[in-house]
Amino acid sequence: VANLVEIGGVRPVPPEKGVFPLDHLHECDLEKKGYLACPKSTGFQSEKCQQFSKRYLECRMERNLMAKQDMSELGFRNLDEVDTAPDKNGKLETLPNEADEKKIAS
Repeated sequence: VANLVEIGGVRPVPPEKGVFPLDHLHECDLEKKGYLACPKSTGFQSEKCQQFSKRYLECRMERNLMAKQDMSELGFRNLDEVDTAPDKNGKLETLPNEADEKKIAS
């Protein structure tokens, strides 16, 4: 049986960060739900969801579901947490667009 390389196919490339365990115990479900809900609530403006993705990755690192790494190495910098800060249930207190409107009205 010929493999893909022999017949002119492309050799598979592993992911840059390697593999990591799935969250079988649902330890980071709250963070994941916030991360997944954010794009809809912000009109798919991904820059307004960075805090949610950061929290999700931090949760995974804290629970050894991925290798610990400095957040700056993952593309994060100091983020404005006011507009995207979730309440205690992991939901947005105010949508980022609403927060902008309140600033303009003031």
